[in-house]
Amino acid sequence: MTQLWSTPRAAIFIDKDGTLLEDVPWNVDPRMMRLAPGAFDALRVFASRGVPLFVVSNQSGVALGKFEHDALGRVETRLHELAAEAGALFEDIYWCPHHPQGIVPEYAQPCDCRKPAPGMLLRAAREHRIDLSRSWFIGDILDDVEAGKRAGCRSVLIDNGNETEWLRGANREPDIVVKDMHEAAIAIVSAECPA
Repeated sequence: MTQLWSTPRAAIFIDKDGTLLEDVPWNVDPRMMRLAPGAFDALRVFASRGVPLFVVSNQSGVALGKFEHDALGRVETRLHELAAEAGALFEDIYWCPHHPQGIVPEYAQPCDCRKPAPGMLLRAAREHRIDLSRSWFIGDILDDVEAGKRAGCRSVLIDNGNETEWLRGANREPDIVVKDMHEAAIAIVSAECPA
């Protein structure tokens, strides 16, 4: 296995819904989870290069009462299974269960982890010794781009129709725009190892 980056470690952060998985609103049923177009091949590309992979996802359904926090454990198990099928491994998975307008008091609050805030990425960097300046964030909306940029990462936007507001501004300009995760993986590898 060829190591793409050396220590200090760079990493790939991946949004879950609409990026890694097909976007099914409020889905926490592992049987309904399907990799998004290009995701399987992207995971294979990253795995072949030994790149640490992390999932970083807003899960406001907890705060909004759509599902229990415990359901995220089953989601996490299924994500690890899907990664393994592609020969990859998620080093860790980070959830933000909060929403300021939530109805579940424990989670109905502002926080520093809900994207576009960078809290989940900053936490991952602390816990796993990640060099954010050499890392990438892949997402399907500009809030993902902003979270990555605010954390100090480069960003890839998958332009698959999920971004509907297109509110541009500071930290909301992606480094790369692609149509799916496989294109994202190829673009990142090309940027890291130019011919």
